[in-house]
Amino acid sequence: MCLIFTCGEHTFRKEVEGYEGIVCQCHNCGNYSGHVIKSNPWFTFCFVPIVPLSIHGYHDVVCHICNFAQPLENRPDVQAMKRGEGGNNMPMQPPPQQGGAPQGWGQGPPQGQPQGQAPMRYG
Repeated sequence: MCLIFTCGEHTFRKEVEGYEGIVCQCHNCGNYSGHVIKSNPWFTFCFVPIVPLSIHGYHDVVCHICNFAQPLENRPDVQAMKRGEGGNNMPMQPPPQQGGAPQGWGQGPPQGQPQGQAPMRYG
C-alpha cells in the first residue's frame, strides 16, 4: 500500500483596514497599481491549512502588475495617505476650462503655421 502526502505553504491575502481604495505608485515598475495588503502564510498538509507561519501577518505594499512587495513600514508616503496628509499622489487630469469648447475644437488652423503655403494635393 502506497500513501502519498503533500505538504506546502499557502498565503491568504486581504486589504488592510483603513487602506481600502488607496492606490499608490510602485517603486519597482513605476505604475500606479500598488495596494496595501495583509499576508498570512500557512503551512498546508494535503492542501488543508494546518499551522500559521506568522501570528500577526505582514503588511506590504503590493503591485498588481509586477508583483513587487515592499513592507508598509518602508513607505511613509502611503502611511501619509491613510492619515489624509498627502492626498492620493496620483496624477490627475487638468481641471476643465471655464466656458467655451475644449482647446482645439472649432478654432480654425493652428497659430504659427505659414499662411502663404498651398495645401497638399494628392493624385
